[in-house]
Amino acid sequence: MLPPSIEWRSGVPLLRLLDQRKIPCEISFYECKTCEEVAVSIENMVVRGAPAIGVAAAYGVALAALRSPDLIAPGIERLAKTRPTAVNLFWALQRMKKLADRNSTKKNIGELLENEAIEIYKEDIAVNKKLSYFGQSLLPRKSQVITHCNAGALATAGYGTALGVFRAAREAGKDVKIYADETRPRLQGALLTAFELFEDGFDVTVICDSMAAFLMSRQKIDAVITGADRIAMNGDAANKIGTYSLAIAAKELKVPFYIAAPTSTIDINCPSGMNIPIEERCGNEIRRVSGAQIIPERIKVWNPAFDVTPWQLIDGIITEAGIIKGPYEKNIAEVCKSHRCWERMK
Repeated sequence: MLPPSIEWRSGVPLLRLLDQRKIPCEISFYECKTCEEVAVSIENMVVRGAPAIGVAAAYGVALAALRSPDLIAPGIERLAKTRPTAVNLFWALQRMKKLADRNSTKKNIGELLENEAIEIYKEDIAVNKKLSYFGQSLLPRKSQVITHCNAGALATAGYGTALGVFRAAREAGKDVKIYADETRPRLQGALLTAFELFEDGFDVTVICDSMAAFLMSRQKIDAVITGADRIAMNGDAANKIGTYSLAIAAKELKVPFYIAAPTSTIDINCPSGMNIPIEERCGNEIRRVSGAQIIPERIKVWNPAFDVTPWQLIDGIITEAGIIKGPYEKNIAEVCKSHRCWERMK
């Protein structure tokens, strides 16, 4: 059983993060006592996954506030520069900023922001469980599924989104066999998803990203379910690189393709996937495998961390507000207007 990926220690104060760079070979922790240390942990992918990044950032603001109210604004600015694609980061920072602005003259502003970060953490787990309950209804009693990257307890405050759907299905008495794409170049599927699911007692098999289409052509796959880092108002969804090609294969082979994500992943200011900023990471992530260089420095590489799956390839978006289906532009707008998560963003 994996320890919590995010743990807050009041009174110290300290944010303790499970160091995901070292899984599965080692279980160790990265301790943050300052907002800057939280920012570095996000940039270096000690903590990753859109919801987990948002929660960690909220705690980063709390650490800044508990040191000095003067550090809140620069802390939020610093955290906003860590990862550009995952909108949950900006959602959490905006929520913390609004609370700070409303209480700027109060002496207990640090305590108020600490409590808000704790609330964001608790809400994330509750939201994951709720959306997973809706998502498991899409799977038959005996299921074979494919997932990409890691959208589990490691990528959230706990329970997970895509992997949460599988957990909820099992809790409902269903038998779920999972194929996990290795997810090049950082191998989050092979290193994190497979480890998380295996430790949780699931039947999990790792495949190379390039094997998914062939697998779907030869075996009955009931669904492809992935997470998302940002969802545009038209239904386009950014997720880990390789998701788009997986969705194309699923459409060609008539396998339902679903996104599982909280409503905080919907960017109300983003009309389409063309407006989603895509993070490009260091080329050495591709040049090197397990520290060994396989591509010479003189050869150029391109390393976008995410791609965008067009709404036409998505059969449904699983959220805590229910399963959103097309027409996405209309139905996503209705969810954003009515769902309570967005009240704090107005």
